[in-house]
Amino acid sequence: MKDGQTRKLVISALCVALAFLLPFLTGQIPQIGSMLSPMHIPVLLCGLLCGWPWGLAVGFVSPLLRSLILGMPPLMPMATAMAFEMAAYGLVSGLIYAALGRKKRNIYIALIAAMLVGRAVFGLAMLALMGLTGGSYTFAAFLSGAFIKAWPGIILHILIIPPIVMAVEKIK
Repeated sequence: MKDGQTRKLVISALCVALAFLLPFLTGQIPQIGSMLSPMHIPVLLCGLLCGWPWGLAVGFVSPLLRSLILGMPPLMPMATAMAFEMAAYGLVSGLIYAALGRKKRNIYIALIAAMLVGRAVFGLAMLALMGLTGGSYTFAAFLSGAFIKAWPGIILHILIIPPIVMAVEKIK
């Protein structure tokens, strides 16, 4: 394995571990902890730092692994829908950042695009999963969960992810 691949493997493993652990920290903040979307942070970082294949894999595996080990989030439908959502985050952030060039403003473009696409994928996954189980998932529920209740996480991600990416890229 080349040094670059080893570095990506280590960063990806760290991101899976962070996706597993960060919800414990934010869960201690009453009424806003879950709104911060802590599992999304390492997935978005992985896509930006390691590229789309690694980001996609970390995004897909993280919620499923956490669900199977801890029971949270519940496997159906939440962890399954989140697996598709977060895989989209890793895929889109990595693809767009690589395609546009590794510049500061492009981190923001890739990040925002990934958050929009990932949320759309989550909505579609929930619609499909709820349809399979005889439940319903309305557009109002999608808007509420993906944007209205998620605004603290969206702002947090825009504030902390780009500086982390810039710092890590400066180190290498």
